[in-house]
Amino acid sequence: MNDIPKIDEVDRQILDILIDNTRIPFTEIAKQLLISPGTVHVRVKKMEDAGIIKGSSLNLDYKQLGYSFIAYVGIFLAKTKKIKTVLSELNAIPNVTVAHITTGRFNVFCKLRAKDTSHAKDIIFSIDDIEGVSRTESMISLEESINDKKRLMHSIFNNL
Repeated sequence: MNDIPKIDEVDRQILDILIDNTRIPFTEIAKQLLISPGTVHVRVKKMEDAGIIKGSSLNLDYKQLGYSFIAYVGIFLAKTKKIKTVLSELNAIPNVTVAHITTGRFNVFCKLRAKDTSHAKDIIFSIDDIEGVSRTESMISLEESINDKKRLMHSIFNNL
């Protein structure tokens, strides 16, 4: 089991602010915490070097961009030794946004985004065509009801 890097209360407060807004300037964090911007910079750099912070992310509104159709695809492999090849092929399909190697019913479970059902069908058929895939099983998302990593991150850092 990996050792959890040491972070103190100021580090936790910095992380708490960054979780809510990754684009907030260090000077604003410093004002909120009554510390110098240099201190914020040094502490964020320390947490990046420790692997606690891994860049920042951009959240897109896919609906606004015309990609509101979400499907989940369970993939059955003919042979599990084909997993690396299949994952490499899935990675080449930009609409496949998440893929997990899983236990249970499927060998791989992935999420895809498409413009509409016709577009999703084309993507799913291209997944079916990957060598090593024996079949797929698809589910259409009717609504994404919860998508909030912030609550988990706040909980983790508040419990450290």
